[in-house]
Amino acid sequence: MKQIEAIIRKSKFDEVKNALHQIEVNFFSYWDVTGVGNEKQGHVYRGISYSTSDIQRRYLSIVVSDEFLEKTVATILDTAYSGNVGDGKIFVSEILEAYRIRTKENGHAGIN
Repeated sequence: MKQIEAIIRKSKFDEVKNALHQIEVNFFSYWDVTGVGNEKQGHVYRGISYSTSDIQRRYLSIVVSDEFLEKTVATILDTAYSGNVGDGKIFVSEILEAYRIRTKENGHAGIN
């Protein structure tokens, strides 16, 4: 099993969520986060300078079986992409075990 952590633009969240549902990744957690990125210059809008050092993003945490890893990552890469600085990051980690509390199932059955 793998854990996919993706930090994406909030404006891309609905598109990513729908694309994940289409490939049958139906369970994941998400929350709003603020981070600091590599982009250091500010932007000016209507004469007001805005700092881009603090960036509002959405953080997704998804646990999938090994067979779904490549498909899930490819889906996020395709749908979260805008081609601009700040599209986000994806991190993949190994999950040793998963348990469903209600049924006490573990392993693959614990995440599906």
